[in-house]
Amino acid sequence: MSRFARNRRVFFIEESVFEDAEPYLRSSVCTNTGVRVNTPVLPHGLSQQQITDCQATLLTKMLAQNSITDYIAWYYTAMALEISSSLHPSLTVYDCMDELSAFAGAPAAMRRNEAALFYQADLVFTGGASLFESKRTRHQSVHLFPSSVDVAHFSRARSIKQGPNDQAHLPRPRLGYAGVIDERMDLDLLRHIALARLNWQLILLGPVVKIDPALLPRAANIHYLGMKPYQDLPSYFSGWDIGLLPFALNESTRFISPTKTPEYLAAGLRVVSAPIRDIVMPYGDLGLVQIASDADEFIRAADSLLAGPPDVNFL
Repeated sequence: MSRFARNRRVFFIEESVFEDAEPYLRSSVCTNTGVRVNTPVLPHGLSQQQITDCQATLLTKMLAQNSITDYIAWYYTAMALEISSSLHPSLTVYDCMDELSAFAGAPAAMRRNEAALFYQADLVFTGGASLFESKRTRHQSVHLFPSSVDVAHFSRARSIKQGPNDQAHLPRPRLGYAGVIDERMDLDLLRHIALARLNWQLILLGPVVKIDPALLPRAANIHYLGMKPYQDLPSYFSGWDIGLLPFALNESTRFISPTKTPEYLAAGLRVVSAPIRDIVMPYGDLGLVQIASDADEFIRAADSLLAGPPDVNFL
């Protein structure tokens, strides 16, 4: 048994929030896992360099206060290197779940920091097959670690009879999407589907991020229900007829491997997706997801699924 396994504690550092307060770490402990979640709270009006310096100071204090001297540093973003350059971990892991440098508003230093993290890391994981192919030559130990699914949690959708109030009044069929609504979404696709099938209800769960809400398609049969807690997702899925993955094909979606794919399937949903590589292989190739390249193909695929039997048992 390793020294880490004998006495392991997990400290997760969240993104900073800004309040009218002196810098401090807001801490909590997950009752299910024991993970200690720490959120830097910083005052408004700081420059980017001041934000970085404050975060670094808070991180150093956290290690000292908890007598942490022998530890693993696990990175989900290369930008975290800017606040942790003074650390000396026994092992460094880079968990590369997305090509963050391709996202809208990505910091100019993202690629430079990732190069430094590849040099420093002992172990690299990638969140999908296409991302693995992109990163595998940049480090001697890169491993494919795709997203999984809590089958027990999402399969509850198959037996829930009474759904949430904010969608219960909507007529059927209902086609839904759950996830961040940002530059990866094909807004024209949604607009076209809504106009072509006025009797279909398009339900979108999730926050609107990095795009102007005024650009979102609006129609009587498009419903933006906002962000929902993870524990409530099966209840929403239980009232949908089809799960949608209406992604645009652009630089920000080139390497994505959406976790919603196995979650939809575990919930018993029929699924139609844009031809995202990590969805086409394996889900499309196995016939678990219908692949559609444009709005007309989305509509034809959904029409076909709605005309078929509702029960599916993919997972």
